[in-house]
Order: sequence, then C-alpha cells, then structure tokens
Amino acid sequence: MTLSDIQCCIIIPTYNNENTLRRVIDSVLPYAAGVTVVVVNDGSTDDTMYILASYGVKIRVLNNVSNYGKGYSLRRGFQEAIRLGYRNAITIDSDGQHLASDIPIFIDAALKNPGALLMGSRNMEQEGVPGKSSFGNKFSNFWFKFETGITLPDTQTGYRLYPLEPLKTMKLFTTKFETEIEVIVKMAWRNIPIVPVNIHVIYDKNERVTHFRPFRDFTRISILNTWLVILTLLYYLPKRLFLEVRKVGLWQLIKSEAIKPGESNFDKARSIGFGFFMGIVPIWGFQLLVGIPLSIYFRMNKVLFLAAANISIPPMIPLIIFLSYKFGGLFYRNGVQISSLEHLTLESIHLNFVQYFLGGTLLAVTAGLVTFLTSFILLSLARPKSAKAL
Repeated sequence: MTLSDIQCCIIIPTYNNENTLRRVIDSVLPYAAGVTVVVVNDGSTDDTMYILASYGVKIRVLNNVSNYGKGYSLRRGFQEAIRLGYRNAITIDSDGQHLASDIPIFIDAALKNPGALLMGSRNMEQEGVPGKSSFGNKFSNFWFKFETGITLPDTQTGYRLYPLEPLKTMKLFTTKFETEIEVIVKMAWRNIPIVPVNIHVIYDKNERVTHFRPFRDFTRISILNTWLVILTLLYYLPKRLFLEVRKVGLWQLIKSEAIKPGESNFDKARSIGFGFFMGIVPIWGFQLLVGIPLSIYFRMNKVLFLAAANISIPPMIPLIIFLSYKFGGLFYRNGVQISSLEHLTLESIHLNFVQYFLGGTLLAVTAGLVTFLTSFILLSLARPKSAKAL
C-alpha cells in the first residue's frame, strides 16, 4: 500500500533547519511516489532556500515572506493540500527527529481507520528525550483530556496524519506551536476519531535545532488552553451530557450511573466523599463548576458526586458557614467570635473572612474524609464482592 491509496500528501514545515532538512526530504521522497511533498519555508534565513531549490519539481515549495510560525505554515500547507484535491496529509517535522520509515505505519492505520486523525506516539521515556519535552507533553496531555475527555499518550507530536475534510470548514486562530493543540481539540469536538500510532523518534542534541521558546510559547499554549477550558465548561461539556441524555434517557442515565454494578466500593465512596468536600469548600458559586469537570476527569460516579454535593442546599448553607467559623476558630484566634447563628451577619462575615475560609476548607477536607470512610465501610458490608483494594 502507498500514500496514493489513501490520497495523502506530505507536508514539511521548516524554519532554519539546514542541518537536517535535506536528510528529511531525501528520506520521504521514496515513500511519496505519485503524491506531492509540500515544503513550507517559514521565512528561513539560513541556506534553506538553496537546499529547496536543488530539488526542482520533485517537491512543491511554499515560501512565507517572514517567520510567521509553525501553525501558520501548517495551515498554509493544509490549504495547498486541499486545493490539490488530497483527502489526507501527513505532517513531519524537519528537525530530523521523525523517521520516514514510519510512514507505512500511518498508511496501514489510515486504511483501518478511514477519516481518523492519526497521532504519532513517541516514547517520551527513552534515553535522550529532553526533560522539558517530557514535561510539556504530560502538561498538554492533561489539558487535552480535560477539554475532550480523550486520553492520548502524545499530544505534542508533529508527526500526524490529518483528514483534510474537517479542515475545510474549521476556523483556526493560532499561528505558532499552539496550533497543533488547537486543531486536535477542535477535531475531537467534531467527533473525529483520534488514533495514536507508535513511532520512532531521534533526539540528536548535536544536530537538532528547536525553535520552541519556553516562556513565550508556553504562555501562548496556556492562554489557548484557558480559552479552550472555558469553551469546554460553558458549551462542549454540557453538549456531551445532553447528547448522552438524549441517547439513553435521563432516568436511565442516572440509574445506570448511580448503580454501576462493576464499579468498586472504593470508587463509589470517593465520589461521595468528593461530593461532600466540594459541597462545603468555600468557593460558593463555583463549587459545581469546578467539581463536575474534576469528577469527569477522575472518572468518578457523577450521580453520587452530585447527590453528595447537594449538602450545600439553601437550608444548610447558614449551618455550613457557622460550622466553618467554629472550625476555623480552633486554628485562627484573631477574628471576632461568633457564638450562635443569630450573630452571623454580613459584617461578621467580612471581619472573620480568614477564619471562615480556613475553617471552611478544613471542614470540607474533614467531611470529605469522614464520608469517604463511612461510605466505604457501609458499601463493603452491603456489597462485599465489590470491595477492591486501592
């Protein structure tokens, strides 16, 4: 099987990689018979232009007039691939870390998963992988899962096979390294299957040139993730829940989630304990906004969590605040003492905020631990066969 069988071209974004660019192009050309190799030169100032010119018609070169960023180059490459009529595009970095010999792996996976986004999964634990790359990948994996509910081993890989049809109507706003995050999150939101494939990787510190600027680019990625998280909480998370409710019915969804016969007593107990914690912790107005995504991320029982979190229903709120003050008074002595609920006023809350916040947090932790242990013991007695070790 060849790239022609999946109507796939190759896109190589490059910027000042004269040491490795020729080797990368030479390695992919044998796999590119009958398809186009698109090299996007992002305003390089080294010998990149001369290297690319030496290939003549073997490759298609797109030159950016300035260094606009990897994301801009990728977007330009996608547009060219779509214009040429391709259905898929493989992207490979020009720094020499990726091996063209892995292209058949992508072809095989594409034939088995038509229309899917294929992500080359690197072994980030192997010798020679820079520490900052490993940390950055784990950081990116965490936020991708939070935003999409999908677990991937490598979300920062530049070696990918993109289905081009979704990109025809997708609006992308970023132009630097963060574009690779933006596009996979938005594909996940469109329910495009995302499949990891194992690839090889080479990190040669003597040859490899990276243009990732830790402070500036990490800041850009953080800003993007902040925006994506907001969209997740306000729209995509409720949308996924609504679609699930419409699919199986609200009552059936609640019933199946609450019972879950295969769920361990520990998981049920931690959901209840976490619900009590979030219902009491003094972040009023944000308890469920924070708690629901966390319960989803850590795969808790959402029904049991929500039921336990309702300890903070209006009739209980004055009692929780009062107990928070009393609990905080055990550790913080500088506030005005409140001896009864009648003394609980807006003025007293203002004067004793530190005592209240400290007490509320400690009360939430204590209540969460107590309800977790109590629930676990009761569930173990009621469901002995479901009791499992941590």
